[in-house]
Amino acid sequence: MPGGDLLRAVHSTAVLQSVAGGLPPWAGMATVFGLILVALVLFATEPVPIDITAIGLMVALILLGPDGLIDLTGVGVSDGLSGFASTATITVLAMFILSDGVQRTGVVQLLGARIVNYTRDSESRQLGATIGVVGPLSGFINNTAAVAILLPMVTDLAHEGGTSPSKLLMPLSYASMFGGTLTLIGTSTNILASELAVEYIGRPFGMFEFTAVGVLVSIAGTLYLLTVGRYLVPKRIRAREDLTEEFGMSDYLTEVIVREDSPAIGDTVQQAIGDTDFDVDIVQLIRGEAVFLEPLGQKTIREGDVFAVRTDRDTLVDLLDAEGFDLLPTSVDEAELEAAEPEQNLVELVVAPGSSLVGGSLASNNFRGRYDATVLALRRGPEVLHERMDHIPLRVGDTLLVQASADSIERFSNDREFIVAAEVERPQFRRSKMPVAVAIVAGVVAVAALTPLSIVVAALAGALAMVLTGCLAPGEIYDAVQWDVIFLLAGVIPLGIALERTGGAALVAEALVAVAGTLPAVAVLGLLYLVTAALTNVISNNAAVVLMVPVAAQAAVGVGANTLAFLLAVTFAASTAFMTPVGYQTNLFVYGPGGYRFTDYIRVGGPLQAVFAVVTTAGIWAVFGL
Repeated sequence: MPGGDLLRAVHSTAVLQSVAGGLPPWAGMATVFGLILVALVLFATEPVPIDITAIGLMVALILLGPDGLIDLTGVGVSDGLSGFASTATITVLAMFILSDGVQRTGVVQLLGARIVNYTRDSESRQLGATIGVVGPLSGFINNTAAVAILLPMVTDLAHEGGTSPSKLLMPLSYASMFGGTLTLIGTSTNILASELAVEYIGRPFGMFEFTAVGVLVSIAGTLYLLTVGRYLVPKRIRAREDLTEEFGMSDYLTEVIVREDSPAIGDTVQQAIGDTDFDVDIVQLIRGEAVFLEPLGQKTIREGDVFAVRTDRDTLVDLLDAEGFDLLPTSVDEAELEAAEPEQNLVELVVAPGSSLVGGSLASNNFRGRYDATVLALRRGPEVLHERMDHIPLRVGDTLLVQASADSIERFSNDREFIVAAEVERPQFRRSKMPVAVAIVAGVVAVAALTPLSIVVAALAGALAMVLTGCLAPGEIYDAVQWDVIFLLAGVIPLGIALERTGGAALVAEALVAVAGTLPAVAVLGLLYLVTAALTNVISNNAAVVLMVPVAAQAAVGVGANTLAFLLAVTFAASTAFMTPVGYQTNLFVYGPGGYRFTDYIRVGGPLQAVFAVVTTAGIWAVFGL
């Protein structure tokens, strides 16, 4: 469509939306762009979780639509709620269940054990194995789930081989992203883009329709990570020798003994210390030959009791004076903390995606009472916090150094709120169901690829089969779903409708084509990739694809190019955000465990993003034409 005709179409669409209220033609577009701007700021800064922002956006679109206060967005109630009935949303929900069914059989953990025997202490083999496993795996189960499953294995792989976990965790995240481009079900972004594509090309994407391009970018990504990327990824965390040393606990762990004249004698630990303003955690109690761990709150304090405490030096001085304790001339190390039981008592926990603890604090979530465990330190990226941690809002990827009993650690390993950053043997793995779970996923892929049956029907049937065959218990399917992702999808889908109906998508597309000037269509394709990638590195990948798919379709019309190719450029760009920890959930997930700095993602991910811009654009051009 010529530029003038396109602009007239934009104006006429906007007029249709605003004429009833006597508003200027641009009012609808301005309103939607204003909502987008607010949403982008909220997505980037996260004063509230992004799924809450998405639901708020959906409500705003409806209130400013034909069924609301004034018709500015063109989004009625049915359109606003369409995200909940979207085939993309339901498909993603079913894929979470399928991924969890595979995870609970322990097949990935078994694979990890085999890899350890192969890699040993070779960093090159460890890196190659990490990429080689997570890449293909992410093509068939949700890539966020793949990283969650493999993170403990990769962390152990690094420590056992004497390698910094930082050298492997960022490649783990990156490889899961480009592995997710191998098939339609690799990421929620692919599934969402596929549904949005129906309006513009008349059909969804095929299961393996863009696999050829996915293979090209995966090869390019793998070569980069094994060569240039290997030297750019920093060593932020040393190979584990001692968890207390890794978290810098030497100045915060010490032992005190109760004097005979202590006013705390006869009180419980909770009364003497827990109910005070002291920033102190009692890690363990040593009484004669006996050693006690959590719960310690109701233990009555006696003369001669020795407490291992976590606190800073200034608070320690105040505690000694107030409670009648004396400082012992020994420091607490990991061996002493593990003296109470033969099992491991110090453990790293990573706050998982979708955890109900996100946004709350250790205090508001009653962490100590809920888990009978003490948090000794909190690592967020490169920053390690040892003081006043109880009221810090938790984020996905926060890593907690926790001291707990073996029973508590087992509960952590079974709790969907956390991922234990070390392999823990879980007898509840349904190893006899491994072939069944793998066969179900293979069946879903085959049915969706080889029959006319829709992917959403195949995925739902597969989810049902996971329950009927015993791979999952009925109640486990609700824990399997990352509900924040589901609500995010449901909330942002109406935004694409509003952008299209008010003419906003056409206006942005015309601006993109105008900026490209007389450049060939392939250059416009590359520019579209870069714009989408930049947007995805700041906000949610799913929000980016909803915003950019209508723009891509309009831009393809504007330059007379293949619409499918332009839609795939947006899909690939939204699925591969390497330059920030907030650009993609897997990046945020390894941010704490890897001890990374924000700039590490720019240093390693920036060149990789540039490589992908060239390879993806060239690959789409070669495979699909323009």
